[in-house]
Amino acid sequence: MLIITLFLSSVACAQSNDDTEQSGIVPPVDTAPVVVNGRVQFHVVGVSAHPAKRRAQEIAGRIEALAKDRTFDPKTLRVEDVGEYHTIFPGESGKAILSVLEADANSEGVVRDVLAETLRRRIAESIENYRRDRQPGALMANTLYALGSTVALVVVLCGVFWGFRFLDRRIKRQSQQVEARSKHIFQRGQVWHVLHGALRLLRVLVILILLYAFANYTLSLFPQTRYAASLLFQFVSGPLGDMMDALIGFIPELIFLIVLFVITRAALKLARGVFAAIEDGRLKIKGFETDWTWPTYRILRVVIVLFSLVIAYPYLPGSDSAAFQGVSIMLGVLFSLGSTSVIANVIAGYTMTYRRAFRMGDWVKIGGTVGKVMEMRVLVTHLRTRKNEEVVIPNSTILNNEVTNYSNMARSQGLILHTKVGIGYEVPWRQVEAMLLLAADRTEGLLKEPKPFMLQQSLADFAVNYEINAYCDDASRMLELYSEMHCNIQDVFNENGVQIMTPSYRADPVIPKVVPKERWHTPLTNKPG
Repeated sequence: MLIITLFLSSVACAQSNDDTEQSGIVPPVDTAPVVVNGRVQFHVVGVSAHPAKRRAQEIAGRIEALAKDRTFDPKTLRVEDVGEYHTIFPGESGKAILSVLEADANSEGVVRDVLAETLRRRIAESIENYRRDRQPGALMANTLYALGSTVALVVVLCGVFWGFRFLDRRIKRQSQQVEARSKHIFQRGQVWHVLHGALRLLRVLVILILLYAFANYTLSLFPQTRYAASLLFQFVSGPLGDMMDALIGFIPELIFLIVLFVITRAALKLARGVFAAIEDGRLKIKGFETDWTWPTYRILRVVIVLFSLVIAYPYLPGSDSAAFQGVSIMLGVLFSLGSTSVIANVIAGYTMTYRRAFRMGDWVKIGGTVGKVMEMRVLVTHLRTRKNEEVVIPNSTILNNEVTNYSNMARSQGLILHTKVGIGYEVPWRQVEAMLLLAADRTEGLLKEPKPFMLQQSLADFAVNYEINAYCDDASRMLELYSEMHCNIQDVFNENGVQIMTPSYRADPVIPKVVPKERWHTPLTNKPG
């Protein structure tokens, strides 16, 4: 108790001095408490020549000296008006206990003679309490109370430790049921470790509260440590009181924030309902595509939330403080520096949505990658190639490159598949056209209408380059249709004994490079076993 008393007294003095020095503002009135018998009896005002703290200590010393003198009768205290101040004397003769100055009366807000009479009665009461609290019977009773509180503290602490151990074991058993009920989403060890840590923290808080209550009660029993108990109480009650005052003062702002939250939530629900009606076809807006529904809703949702945050910012606790504003600026700078590429990808993602470059399920070519659009996110787009590879492409890359959409025209007018062959000048071009059209007609999956057509691309040095063009309505079968069309082209040209001179031609061979029909189904030399 002595250590706690010395520590609290030194901390209180240091805190008072530090606050005065750090503020840099001299308080208008220098006051100090007069502490007698561990209780603050009254406050006195000081001047530069006689500080309040020194004056209060001298007055307390005189009162305690009179209290220790058993021959002194407190009823003999008297007040004498000496003109500029009132003086309280210990009887008809003796040294004055204190002089009530005009500054003391102004500080208390009463006239000087009334304050002097009040202080006289207060001093007499403090002397009687000083003597009564130091009687052997009172000290013995307080000692027994202290011992009883110590025993009670030990018993309660033992109960707390036993109770928390019981809860810990109970939670450990219940964690098995939690794991089973959650279908192993939560593992037994994870649940137990989280709850075990929470119990340990709660146990520490309960023990600290019990120790604080015990120390405050025990210190308040004895006059020597009573003032330390009041300081200990002020250290805890002061911040709690400030927090309660701040909470009460925040109630109007809290009501405004709650109303703003309700309005924002209702606006979001209304916007979601409108865009859901657009998607279902119950609401139609001219020029507004269905694919724009949810991207537009997400943009509008962000705008509504940001607008609400701007309105709510001045009503947040501490928003006007320099620390809060400094942290906000720092977070803004960090966000702007670290999210440049992220913002670029987000903007690119929404830009692609409104450009209608492609949709989910479309076959596209982005850069050198051909694949099916599997997922379109805010930051990236996922493609799946024909080789079952998943390619993740940043949206900013897509925005800065050309995009070839195979599915868009295939759905409406048909996608044109085309391939090139080189045929010698000795073959009539009408025969080549007929053979290419026949090969396209044999390819299942190519459309009959619009009809396939042939183009002579160039008259090269050694051959004519022909291109067959045919329509299809399923972009996902491009590779299969190309492969089947190439097979049919080879069959038709072999049937008619025409040599395909692609990819290069140097001289006429002795034997034409064609495969006779009787060799089309030549079996393998070595069949697999």
